[in-house]
Amino acid sequence: MIQVCLNGARAPESHPALPVTPQQLAADAAVLHELGVKHFHLHPRDVAGREVLAGPEVATAVAVIRAAVPHAELGVTTAAWVQPDPVRRAELVAGWAGLAAGRPDVASVNVHEDGWLDVAHALRAAGVGLELGVFHEDAARTLVAAGLPDGTRRVLAEVQPGGTTAEADALLRLLAPLGAPILLHGEDDNAWSVLDHAVRLGLDTRIGLEDTLHNPDGTLTRDNVQLVTHAQRVVRANAVR
Repeated sequence: MIQVCLNGARAPESHPALPVTPQQLAADAAVLHELGVKHFHLHPRDVAGREVLAGPEVATAVAVIRAAVPHAELGVTTAAWVQPDPVRRAELVAGWAGLAAGRPDVASVNVHEDGWLDVAHALRAAGVGLELGVFHEDAARTLVAAGLPDGTRRVLAEVQPGGTTAEADALLRLLAPLGAPILLHGEDDNAWSVLDHAVRLGLDTRIGLEDTLHNPDGTLTRDNVQLVTHAQRVVRANAVR
């Protein structure tokens, strides 16, 4: 499975094709769905382009995208940089229970962030599945010690910029006792090397303008569609080895 992370925390001016509005996100998702993509991750924004966790903005983004790709999995962030107060963060996501068609299918929770387990429980109570972000070995140990919260769909093993595939393997070894599905991905300078490593290992992975603005050859990518096209080529190449 290739998940597409459509925009992330990037500033609107970071790339001319970065989708920010619900309509832009939906347009990207519709084209990508035609290419076979069924899993999307997005960071909803307010009218000023700032990331938000508030129900109205989340619901609008999700509902507009869902109308374009009704059978896809739609996931959003709960990152602490969007709302630093862990109590308020849990309160906001708890409010997603009443969003109806605008409620995301899943949400990512970063295990190294304060209050992560309370946010995970709030999401579960709201009927939203969990993707648990593990950025480093300490977070992996924390998750293994805590165990998987109810509602966990997958663990996101995230190799930070500058990290290597050896670091990816170290994370995977630590996470192995959980027995959870793993999605392995990198960011910026290692996005493509880690994606290739994930494909070779038979793991789920992801790509999109959140993770990189560049094609495998280092050139500035045109858009999310071009990134996904390259990623699918990696998958096909691995299948014939």
